[in-house]
Amino acid sequence: MRSITRIAAVAALVVAATAVVPSAPTIAAPTGTRWLEAFSPDGTITQVAAPTQAAPAPAATITAAPPPATVTALQQTGSTADRFDLVFVGDGYTSSELALYHQHVAEKWATLTTIAPYSTYKNYFNVWMVDVVSAQSGVDNDPTQGISKNTALGMYFWCSGTERLLCLNESSAQSYAANAPAVDMIVAIGNSTKYGGAGYNSLSTASGGNAQSGQIVQHELGHSIGGLADEYDTPYNRYSGAEPSAPNVTRYTASQLTSRKAKWYGLLGQSTPDGGVIGAYEGAAYYRYGLYRPSQNSLMRSLGQPFNTIGLTVMTQKLLAKINLNAPPTFVADLETGG
Repeated sequence: MRSITRIAAVAALVVAATAVVPSAPTIAAPTGTRWLEAFSPDGTITQVAAPTQAAPAPAATITAAPPPATVTALQQTGSTADRFDLVFVGDGYTSSELALYHQHVAEKWATLTTIAPYSTYKNYFNVWMVDVVSAQSGVDNDPTQGISKNTALGMYFWCSGTERLLCLNESSAQSYAANAPAVDMIVAIGNSTKYGGAGYNSLSTASGGNAQSGQIVQHELGHSIGGLADEYDTPYNRYSGAEPSAPNVTRYTASQLTSRKAKWYGLLGQSTPDGGVIGAYEGAAYYRYGLYRPSQNSLMRSLGQPFNTIGLTVMTQKLLAKINLNAPPTFVADLETGG
């Protein structure tokens, strides 16, 4: 009973304030571009202004309703009403390469579920594989710039001059994903062994044949499931806006959090799964100064890290709300041990 009370208290501390504060203002990308997340092999993440209209896919494939595609369940654990439906679509896989595509999806799913809360709740996901067939194998600008492929989603490296930013035709990916029974999050994987990916509002991309790129999906689901903000601090300098609504960033210092009893004030000084202790560390939500994050280096700041206590609590809450469950003892134990 003490443990269940503790998890409820942690959840209240983390989330309660977020419903009553306005969202932070956003800064528009330059005309004709949009902000995308770009990922580096060393785990760093940044925002890149990329073309609003992504790669020019073949005209025949850019349609509001593409031909139906076969959908296979990598795992189906229950009704879409009480499961999180993760939908994969592929690009640059020919009809003879669908087995390879399925292998790449399975590898991405295996990587995703190596950390909590995905590892704890992996049996409460439905994972769908939409068999998108491309005319040619591979993606544009791989392995070098100037390589052009005729693919269904028009994926390409060197998006906006950034080598590992892997862009695509977003609307085509969404249309193909709609073949799945339900869609909570879309992951588009390209037939490439080169590390790369991108974070869009509606989906993420990753290179299918690169093991490390699976960490991109871990991070992106932090946005789509938990509504977590990024905790890295580029490309802006100083923040001067309102208190952000995201549960894992604040404009308040540790002493101000305590005096205001705001957000994660009750967790200050406690150990966190990503190392160190919960505090208020300057640099978050794309700003170097004026915004604070709960820990030094969680998954929402760098790939290859676990969630901090704040992120883990929020992610678990959102997953449990979707699947209509109460927090089980295993997660409570994780919180209490900092593991």
